[in-house]
Amino acid sequence: MTILGSIGREARALWGDGEGRSLAVIAGGWGLLLGTRMIYPVLLPYFRETFGLSLSVAGLLVTILWLGSAIGQLPGGILADRYSERLVMTAGAAVVAVAVAAVVAAPTALALFAATAFVGLGQSLYPIARITILATIYPDRIGSALGVTMATGDLGQTVLPPVAGALAVAVVWQAGLAFMIPLLAAAAIALWVLLPRQTDSESGIDELSADTARHVLAEIRASNVVFLAFILFLYILVWQAFTGLYPTYLVEEKGLSSSTAALLFSLFFAIGVLVKPVAGAAYDRIGLRRSLVIVLSGPVVGFALLPVVDSLVGLVGITALVSTMLGSGAITQSYFSDAFSEEIRGTGLGVVRTTTATLGAAGPVLFGAIADRGYFDEGYWIVAVVLAVVILLTLRVSES
Repeated sequence: MTILGSIGREARALWGDGEGRSLAVIAGGWGLLLGTRMIYPVLLPYFRETFGLSLSVAGLLVTILWLGSAIGQLPGGILADRYSERLVMTAGAAVVAVAVAAVVAAPTALALFAATAFVGLGQSLYPIARITILATIYPDRIGSALGVTMATGDLGQTVLPPVAGALAVAVVWQAGLAFMIPLLAAAAIALWVLLPRQTDSESGIDELSADTARHVLAEIRASNVVFLAFILFLYILVWQAFTGLYPTYLVEEKGLSSSTAALLFSLFFAIGVLVKPVAGAAYDRIGLRRSLVIVLSGPVVGFALLPVVDSLVGLVGITALVSTMLGSGAITQSYFSDAFSEEIRGTGLGVVRTTTATLGAAGPVLFGAIADRGYFDEGYWIVAVVLAVVILLTLRVSES
């Protein structure tokens, strides 16, 4: 069967039996949430100028955003197990809409940081519920379904940051975020209206107890979950360090304009639109180890070359090479979804993702501190080494 034929067969399977509408709504909401989050790196130079932030403090702002996006995932997972995923995802989109309005109106740096934390907290309610509902809808195609959803997230990250950058240049930086408010509100309404109504889970966790904790921890200790969670932490550390300050790096170290830097940043996510569905399908077919090594090998080379490449054409090539790392999310999240039993899937995923994402949120502030000391270029060589370690560790993961 040809590649196009295989893609067509997967698309028909995902859309069939009335399930496509739910997939489209879930994926669309995810695209808006991730697009909102990735507007921050594009607007970071404006935040620095308006509020007088150093690179370290600007990195801390992004870390606060990522930290907020992490710590709510465990509560979100528990709520997804116990209550309606429809309710949890709707609430997440609504909270982000309100929080973005607070960022736009922020009069001081302290208010900016506080509102940013709530942007992250609202976003953190969505991811686990998205995975658990997709695992229920597509038990045999979770990799493909997550790949499509995550590709839509990259579509949002591709389209929305350049729009934000253009509005910031043409109007004011606040306009670069304000246009997201009605879109997020519309997403919340669409999720509530179009997703099927759900009853409280009878198989999920009824209460938090020592027995519940032992049940979750027993499944976390099983198989490769702990080892792969450590790999995921290292990957998140790298990914957040890179995405948090890449547009700033392109402007301050490579001499690109803010609009050009925003376009290159969008290219990074645009390629992810293609990579993630392929990576998710690869997980379904060839397993975790081989698919993960394939998507992470190119970025090691890209990060190593980035400090010595100055031409625009070269930077385009480097950005494309690094972007294959975006496929790792569809692979690892599909693995973790398969690793937990259905009744505690949301809670188990919440524990893993909250822990790894909370620790990985240190990436932007650490990278900003390195850059503040005049080692912006060298920081990317460190990132390349860490990602090479991730690949070596991945080779030790068994497929069982």
